[in-house]
Amino acid sequence: MAERQFRTVLEGGSYFEGPRWHDGAWWASDFYRHTVSRVEPGGGETVVLEVENQPSGLGWLPDGSLLVVSMKDRRLLRLADGGTTTHADLSDVCGGHLNDMVVDASGRAFVGDFGFDLMGGGAPSTTSLKRVDPDGTVTVVAEDLHFPNGSVITPDGTLVVGETWGNRFTAFDIAPDGSLTGRRVWAELGPLPQGGSVEELIGQVVVAPDGCTLDAEGHIWVADGLNARVLRVAEGGVVVDEIAAPEGMGVFACALGGDDGRELLLCCAPDFYEHTRAPVREAVLVGTQVAVPHAGLP
Repeated sequence: MAERQFRTVLEGGSYFEGPRWHDGAWWASDFYRHTVSRVEPGGGETVVLEVENQPSGLGWLPDGSLLVVSMKDRRLLRLADGGTTTHADLSDVCGGHLNDMVVDASGRAFVGDFGFDLMGGGAPSTTSLKRVDPDGTVTVVAEDLHFPNGSVITPDGTLVVGETWGNRFTAFDIAPDGSLTGRRVWAELGPLPQGGSVEELIGQVVVAPDGCTLDAEGHIWVADGLNARVLRVAEGGVVVDEIAAPEGMGVFACALGGDDGRELLLCCAPDFYEHTRAPVREAVLVGTQVAVPHAGLP
C-alpha cells in the first residue's frame, strides 16, 4: 500500500479547532492565539477576528454573518459588516467551556459545552446540547450528554453529535421547529466509561470523538482526540478507514473541503492541554486526499 501523502496547509498555530470549508477557503479557530482565520487553499492566512475568551466552533447564518463560539465567557458571537456583537449568552445553561457547534440551513446553531472544568481537573459531568435560534433565543434541546463535541447534520435532517467521553455518536431528528426527537445511538465505539475523574475515564475511552465531518456515503470522518488518528465511521459503529496523524502529532478536528470536497483537513498538535499548547506555536493544518467527497453540514 502506498504511503499516505500529507500537505502542509498552515504552520505556526497554537491549537487549531473548528475547521470549515467556506466560500472557497479553509477557516479555523486557534484557541490560544485567540484568532479565527481564513486560509487560502494554497496557503496564506488572514486573521478575520480576535476572540479574547478563546474561539471554537464556527458557522454561518443565511445572511452570510459568521457565528463564533467564545468558549470561556460562554457566548456566541456574530461578525457582520465588520462589527462583532453578542448573538447569544449561554452562560446560564453551561457546566463548562462552550465548545463546538453546527449551524443548520435555517441559521439555528446547535452548541455543546464541556460540562465540567476539564483543564482545571474538575470531576467529569454530563451536560446539555443547546439550540440558538437566529434571533439569539437559547433553548436546551437535549440532556445527559458526555461532553458533546463535533457534530454534523445529514442531508435528510439528522443531527449526529460526538460524545468525547462517551465512546459514541448520538443522533437526533431535527423537527421543523428545531426541537430534537428520536434520540438514538448512531455509533457505539466502546462501552460507556465510568468513573469520577478524567484519569479514570481515559483508560476506558476506545475512541474520543472530537471534530468531525460527513461524507457523501453517510460516513463520518472523526478526529480521535486521544489516539492520534482520524477514523471513518459507518452508522452502527463499524470503522471502515483510519488515517494516522503525522508523526509526533495528535489530531483534534477534521473537515472535508476543497473545490471537489475530497481534501480532508486535519487539525494537528502534540496534545490538547492549555498549559503546554498556549506558550508555543507547534500546531499545524495538514491536508490529505480521500475518495468520497463532503456532504451535509458543516
